[in-house]
Amino acid sequence: MSGHSKWATIKHKKGALDAKRGKIFTRLIKEVTIAAKTGGGDPDGNPRLRGAIAAAKAENMPADNIKRAIQRGTGELEGVNYEEITYEGYGPGGVAVIVDVLTDNKNRAVSEIRHAFSKNGGNLGESNSVSWMFTKKGVIVVAKDAVSEDKLTEIVLDAGADDLSDEGDNWEILCDPKEFENVTNALKAAKITPEHAEVTMISSTYTKLEGAPANQMMRLLETLEDLDDAQNVYSNFDMESQAVAAG
Repeated sequence: MSGHSKWATIKHKKGALDAKRGKIFTRLIKEVTIAAKTGGGDPDGNPRLRGAIAAAKAENMPADNIKRAIQRGTGELEGVNYEEITYEGYGPGGVAVIVDVLTDNKNRAVSEIRHAFSKNGGNLGESNSVSWMFTKKGVIVVAKDAVSEDKLTEIVLDAGADDLSDEGDNWEILCDPKEFENVTNALKAAKITPEHAEVTMISSTYTKLEGAPANQMMRLLETLEDLDDAQNVYSNFDMESQAVAAG
C-alpha cells in the first residue's frame, strides 16, 4: 500500500493545484450540480452532495456559488446537462489510468482524452480494463510534526479509519469513503489540519517508471487533468519522490 498517494501529495506541495484555482472551482461546481441532480438538493439525505459541499468549502468557495450549483442540479435554475462517464487506459510502461469525466459533449470529451493518451505514449482501453485494480478510499495526509503517532492513531481509529502508515515526513490515513467525513471532522475537532485530504482511487499494485517514460507519464497525467471535462484522474504510477520534486 505504501506510497500510493505520493503523486497527489507531492503535486499538492508543489502548488500545481493552487495555480489552477479557477479549474478547481469549475470541477467542484460540476460535482455539486451532478450530486444534487442524482440525489436531491438536501445534503442531509445525500452523502455525495454533502461531500461535494465539504470539498467546495475546503477551497473557500462562496456559499452563493454552492447554492446556485445545487439549484442548477435540482432544476430550480437553468443549467448545463452533464453526463458522467469513466474512461480507462494505459500510459507509458503499461501504467493503469482512470479518467472520470463530467461533460456536456461526450464526443468532444472522448476525442480529447484519446488525443492526450496517444500524444503521450498511452492508449485508451476497454471498460473495466484497469478499474478492477482500484478501490475507492479516503486518503488523509498529516504532517508528522503536527501530532504524535499515538495520539493520531487514537483519534482516527476511533473515528472509523482503517489504517495509518508512515510516509516519510507524513502520516497517511486510509478510510472507507463513508467514514471520510467522520475522520476529517475528528481531526478538525482536535485542531489538526491535514496537508491533503481526498476520496480517491487506490490501486492494489503500482508500476514504477524512471527516466524518459516517467517524464512522459507525468506529462500524460498533467494533460488529462488540464482537460475541461476531466473531473478526476487516477493511476497506479509510482516513481522516486526525489525525481518528482526535481521534475
